[in-house]
Amino acid sequence: MEWVDDAIVLGARPFGEGKLVAEVFAREHGRYGGVVHAGRKSQPMLQSGNLVHAGWKARLSEQLGFYNPLELVEPHATRLLDDPAALAGLSSAVSLIRGATPERQAYPQLYDALIVLIEAMPQTEIWPALYTRFELGLLSALGYGLDLSRCAVTGQTENLAWVSPRTGRAATYEAGAPHADVLLRLPPFLLDAEAELKSGDVADAFALAGHFLERRVFEHKGEGVPESRRRLIERLGFAGRL
Repeated sequence: MEWVDDAIVLGARPFGEGKLVAEVFAREHGRYGGVVHAGRKSQPMLQSGNLVHAGWKARLSEQLGFYNPLELVEPHATRLLDDPAALAGLSSAVSLIRGATPERQAYPQLYDALIVLIEAMPQTEIWPALYTRFELGLLSALGYGLDLSRCAVTGQTENLAWVSPRTGRAATYEAGAPHADVLLRLPPFLLDAEAELKSGDVADAFALAGHFLERRVFEHKGEGVPESRRRLIERLGFAGRL
């Protein structure tokens, strides 16, 4: 069995003498692990977030397999070395892919969204909001998408301002106001990419996505949301970017 695909590096670890096991997220094949025989020489290429062109081969589909070829396309990780917040964002996004997606199942739209996010990270003022949209896209790709199309109470499509933490359905400001203490705030930019981004909107988006990531994905796996996500939120908060 073999395939060739573009892939995002998720990480690598030592494997025997002079070898590595690298994990990648391939566009048409999903999350795969494989042996890299030229381990030491390949370490700089196998930084999390880098884009590679990978060929994976194995005699049987259930085997670990190995990579050949494995070529660097874009050194995204290197370009973010001087931006600790962006590196934290990259680490968090990669950790979510590793922790939430099943092995060997393709998610091409999620792959494309991750590429868009990574490529936007040099743009300091843009990517934190885009990151939260990526998390909602992850939920949707896994079958846990929120229904933000209309109010669950009135059916209206305008003035949506809240989300039920139980159902993941939206509500208008008026319908949800009496229950504001138990509802999750829905920032306007999640509905309209052209909406003005106000102070606190990114924090509310993190809270919204985080609630459903924990309840619908990681709780079922018997795990918590990756610690790298908490560190990202802390770093953005200290920088006043929430």
